[in-house]
Amino acid sequence: GGRDGKTGEQVKKVEEYCRTRLSSKSVIVSAQIESELVDLPEQEGRDYLASLGVAESGVGALIRATYDLLGLRTYLTTGPKETRAWTIHAGDRAPQAAGVIHTDFERGFIAAETVAFADLQSAGTMLKVKEAGKLRVEGKEYVVADGDVMDFRFNV
Repeated sequence: GGRDGKTGEQVKKVEEYCRTRLSSKSVIVSAQIESELVDLPEQEGRDYLASLGVAESGVGALIRATYDLLGLRTYLTTGPKETRAWTIHAGDRAPQAAGVIHTDFERGFIAAETVAFADLQSAGTMLKVKEAGKLRVEGKEYVVADGDVMDFRFNV
């Protein structure tokens, strides 16, 4: 199910109960939709979700809600070989975020070249980010934002 009226009514009741009685958010995960997404290439999966009027998969929403509930944030590093996501606590400053990669990065922190993920995504490449003036150099007091793409400068 998941697409019939009865299920929709039940979902609304659960959402309302969570909001009013528990002062909490709810996350809807449709096992049917998730099982269908598993077999689709990434772009087709996005198109399928869009056709259902859904912004992201239930599992994606669950992960996002869990991170939020636990006070966690994600920042990214990218290089020629890989792009990697790192988990930090909300409110962590740049040196603490660097320390998640290696303690030497935190100890010898100098600065962090930083760009918002959305800016990198729209520009396409780090070179175009720099040309557009969207790359920032952040210091020791910078509070890392969720989705920042960072390159750390350090000396030990």
